[in-house]
Amino acid sequence: MKIFISLAIILLSFGSTAAQELRYTTCEGCWNSDSLGNHRIVVQVTDRKDAVRVNIPWRRRDTNPQEKNIIIHSEAGTDVTNISLGNISRESGEIYFEPVDGPGKYYVYYLKYVGGGRSNYPTVTYPPFVSRADQTWLEKIKSKSIKDALATEAQSIDELNSFFPMEVIAMQSEVDQLVNKNPGKKFLIFPESRELPIKMTSDLPHRWIKQGLLNRFQGTVSRGEHYAYQLGLYAIQDVSNIKVTYTDLKSSDGGVISAEVMSCLNLEGVNWDGAAFEKDVDVKKGQVQALWNLIDIPTDVKAGVFTGTVTVSADGAEKAIIQIELDVSDDVLADGGVMEPWKHTRLTWLNSRMAMNDEVIAPYTPLVIRGSTISFLGRDLTLDAYGLPSQIRTYFTPEMTSTTGSPKSLLADGFSFRPEIGGTQALTWKNNGLRFITQSPGLVRWETINESAHLMMKVEGQIEFDGFVSYEITLSAKNDIELDEVMLQIPLSKKDTPYFMGLGERGGYRPPSIQWKWDVATKNQDGGWIGDVNGGIHFSLRDENYVRPLNTNFYLQKPLLLPTSWGNEGKGGITIEDADETAMLRAYSGKRSMKAGEELHYNFNLLITPFHTIDTDFQWKTRFYHQYSPIDTVVARKASVANIHHANAINPYINYPFIKWKEMKAYIDEGHSKGVKVKIYNTIRELSNRAYETHAMRSLGTEIYSPGSGGGFSWLQEHIGENYIAAWFVPHLKDAAIINSGMSRWHNYYVEGMNWLVKNVGIDGIYLDDVAFDRTTMKRIRRVLASERGPGIIDLHSANQFNKRDGFNNSANLYLEHFPYLNRLWFGEYFDYDMNPDFWLVEVSGIPFGLMGEMLEKGGNKWRGMVYGMTNRLPWGDNDPSQIWKFWDAFGMEGTEMIGYWSSENPVKTNNEEVKATVYKKDGSALIAIASWEAGDTKVKLDIDWKRLGMEASAVMIAPAIPDYQDKMELAIGESFTIPKGQGYLIILN
Repeated sequence: MKIFISLAIILLSFGSTAAQELRYTTCEGCWNSDSLGNHRIVVQVTDRKDAVRVNIPWRRRDTNPQEKNIIIHSEAGTDVTNISLGNISRESGEIYFEPVDGPGKYYVYYLKYVGGGRSNYPTVTYPPFVSRADQTWLEKIKSKSIKDALATEAQSIDELNSFFPMEVIAMQSEVDQLVNKNPGKKFLIFPESRELPIKMTSDLPHRWIKQGLLNRFQGTVSRGEHYAYQLGLYAIQDVSNIKVTYTDLKSSDGGVISAEVMSCLNLEGVNWDGAAFEKDVDVKKGQVQALWNLIDIPTDVKAGVFTGTVTVSADGAEKAIIQIELDVSDDVLADGGVMEPWKHTRLTWLNSRMAMNDEVIAPYTPLVIRGSTISFLGRDLTLDAYGLPSQIRTYFTPEMTSTTGSPKSLLADGFSFRPEIGGTQALTWKNNGLRFITQSPGLVRWETINESAHLMMKVEGQIEFDGFVSYEITLSAKNDIELDEVMLQIPLSKKDTPYFMGLGERGGYRPPSIQWKWDVATKNQDGGWIGDVNGGIHFSLRDENYVRPLNTNFYLQKPLLLPTSWGNEGKGGITIEDADETAMLRAYSGKRSMKAGEELHYNFNLLITPFHTIDTDFQWKTRFYHQYSPIDTVVARKASVANIHHANAINPYINYPFIKWKEMKAYIDEGHSKGVKVKIYNTIRELSNRAYETHAMRSLGTEIYSPGSGGGFSWLQEHIGENYIAAWFVPHLKDAAIINSGMSRWHNYYVEGMNWLVKNVGIDGIYLDDVAFDRTTMKRIRRVLASERGPGIIDLHSANQFNKRDGFNNSANLYLEHFPYLNRLWFGEYFDYDMNPDFWLVEVSGIPFGLMGEMLEKGGNKWRGMVYGMTNRLPWGDNDPSQIWKFWDAFGMEGTEMIGYWSSENPVKTNNEEVKATVYKKDGSALIAIASWEAGDTKVKLDIDWKRLGMEASAVMIAPAIPDYQDKMELAIGESFTIPKGQGYLIILN
């Protein structure tokens, strides 16, 4: 179906009195874009000739069109082989061809692309023109007078791919003429409506040439609307320090829209952490900068016509004053107009502070200070006179199902921060004492000031209700000084910290010695976790310039910044050494000089684990169906939560779940009516090209989209152009994503968007596929998910990050700051389930942090999974968990007490260290999950402590028949039985 999206555009052929009429249209489904490209020119041939010439004023935004292919088909589909190219430029193209089917329409395809690479990460190229013309025909057109054909339409395969009108370039002669009419000006301003986002940065749109230079903008708006309009700045010369100022808008009857509700998105805003900021914007000669202006129209203003001005200024340039006229209607938009996002009404979300507070989030409890000890859920932190930890205690039982009054002390001695001079710790500090500066239920801050003969040391610390601790240690030199070392020393209890992950070490038992050096170019490593199942410390080293790197396939394109302090040009590092009863962790920065007045920031973060007890009942009763299927299918498979990924009918476009929201709501409403909760895929690592705000956010430079080498799917190359990173691509939807830059205002939009989805669509939570935001955003998301349907469910899937492209980080290490707000883990893709039990425990299960998980890669190992209370997820992988779920229900797993093999209180042990047993106990019976890590089939015998189990000795153990898991087996107490390699049993004691 052909859709006309423009009136006739008169394109003047300079140097000729002739005028040519060209229309811009779309023609959905009219050709195969994968074989011919997304664009074509319709050419009308009126005579039967051997050759015709067409001069196409295509005004292309792509570069080097002379290096790209040309294909011509007749209207009947005949491939034209006799083609010769004349002068080809971005402005026009001269083409000779043989109209093989006589008079009629011919189609010139001019951006044919070739796809390669992986289907979800395509490599698209534009091949050059290769002549297939017959030599005789080529000679003929040289000697004959060639009749002209007429280019009538520029067609695109659909509206998304159309260049009209904002990507149809002005010719250089038109631009020169415009500039010559405005002598002495450094820049020109073109007002533009919100419906036509400015898309090009290196060309003026021909639309602006046609309409001429205007000093007036008119718009129609409703009361309460988040209104936006654009000012396009074209730099005749280099322009620096751009400013935009506003006057009040006033109506004839005295109404006022204050300038206080106006702002320029490109020059000011609110960052992801709530901090207000201003941006410096400079524009190079010949470049275009879109300036998006936002107005929050008051709901109580009277309808009428409001007028005022907006002024654009820059250093050494004449100001541009634009008259603004807004016709405000009687309509009142209670939601700001966000139900119509194509009007860019949601741009105001980029500056939101929604859910940004320190209020305690369940299940966490308020912080309590007693002397120098701060207590929080299941843990406490004691500070010394310098504000550093002198002891960290946890009160969780080894089973991780409850807390106890007998704490685990993680430190053998207190933290120490030691600058060293002359090979000795010769600095004597005068300490002014510990001072609490903020005391609230959700946040406590403290500081100390310490002075020596050579240095000032300010220690600022804070703890949040979930156990996140951050330190900023600032060293200031009072005079020039040579430092032999600056070291943070953490003496840990060796027996209480048997496990480790991070710093290039896979999760599991901690080696007795770790020697690590900074290598940010290839290693996404700045800390690790050390501890036990029921107590541990995660540490990460930072400085004031820390920027969250990219992750999940893209770390090498935006790696960590080497901390100036800790890294010290590569001299710094970390060691962990066992000695006697202590595991000594030392973070050092090496020898350095400091000039008088110089400051160094030795910052570090701690996470005190576990965050809370594990919720086993949630694990048994909350069963995910991870696929878009009819609700009745979800119900029939005994799942309770439907996880809706992207690339389907109700959530088609990656991380932009707003386009098919009505269909999504209908599905969710049906789910709720049948007892099924519905969660959706939505994260912010990358963003679909279908986002309405794509070009507005591109106008912010690399604030929201990460810089990169471009490439990827054809749409990105043709409409974004350059300086981006191409991300996930869905072939059947042609959904092409772009990588986000990390921490940005897009996080504010994300929070607002999630809040909107909860309130208007009814989602019950989110499924996160790796995470590209920090814990601040995670807390905000946790807050907005709460509704009358409950607190919301968040589960996190991660592909194994321990590989070259991800900088050899551990997924659990990378995302540990998010764990306090998750309900479940799905670790996951590319994980090796043949790894040792200690790897399962630390990196996969989530148990040392208060979480439980599921398996993914190849369906996991169902026998080993049950030792940690894990199955895989319907309908993924080779193992269908339905039969295990059915067995859970028959046994009555809800209400059982889980006692893992790692607990000294476990009443069931095996006679083989490679065979693990976990007990699920309830009154009168117990379930024993047994799994083998032995290299082959092995015989095993159970040692049961009946008293600890709380049961009298039984004569028989029964392994009930569970389809695709085990055959029925009865065993006498003390009897040995064989476990096949990599398998196990579920055994019931009654």
